[in-house]
Amino acid sequence: MSFALHPAITTEQLHATGHLKVSDLHTIYYEVSGNPNGNPVVYIHGGPGGGTSKEDHRFFDPKVYKIVVFDQRGCGKSTPTAELRENSTWDLVSDIEKLRNVLNIEKWVVFGGSWGSTLSLAYAETHPSRVKALILRGIFMLREKELRWFYQEGASYIFPDQFETYRDAIPEDERDDLISAYHKRLILSEDDEEKLKFAR
Repeated sequence: MSFALHPAITTEQLHATGHLKVSDLHTIYYEVSGNPNGNPVVYIHGGPGGGTSKEDHRFFDPKVYKIVVFDQRGCGKSTPTAELRENSTWDLVSDIEKLRNVLNIEKWVVFGGSWGSTLSLAYAETHPSRVKALILRGIFMLREKELRWFYQEGASYIFPDQFETYRDAIPEDERDDLISAYHKRLILSEDDEEKLKFAR
């Protein structure tokens, strides 16, 4: 099944951009567009480590929806870039709720895809009274078999060229467990340049 996206938002339809300090370390970037009096919807991007783009607004009719998009901790225009400290699922759930409060939205539609579907469900379970509806696509439940398919073997058959770049950054003797190899470089390393290289 396919569907057409709405036209790109115009400058006039982008009502607010901002940075919200959510911890001593992290600041998240957000945008509000569409109908200022419309049905509020929050777009929760995939990743982890992704970010938003102008295309993400196009899932929603800007005449009908007040569209909120934001970059999760360490992602996109949020700072610090690729920072994994103080960056758990529950930190992100808390950020969504802080953003809702700052924007003075009582309830909103929560829309998430891939990792964003996982985070949307975690948010909805934590703050059910703030969720009008859930729209989930490309559902990813963070189960071990999904992680292995995505990061070890499975996606490698569908996108072999991209996977090769990801795999070949790791020495051959560590490729039997790419998740652990990346964890070592992203979390355990104290070299900021190495962290950024592997995050990319």
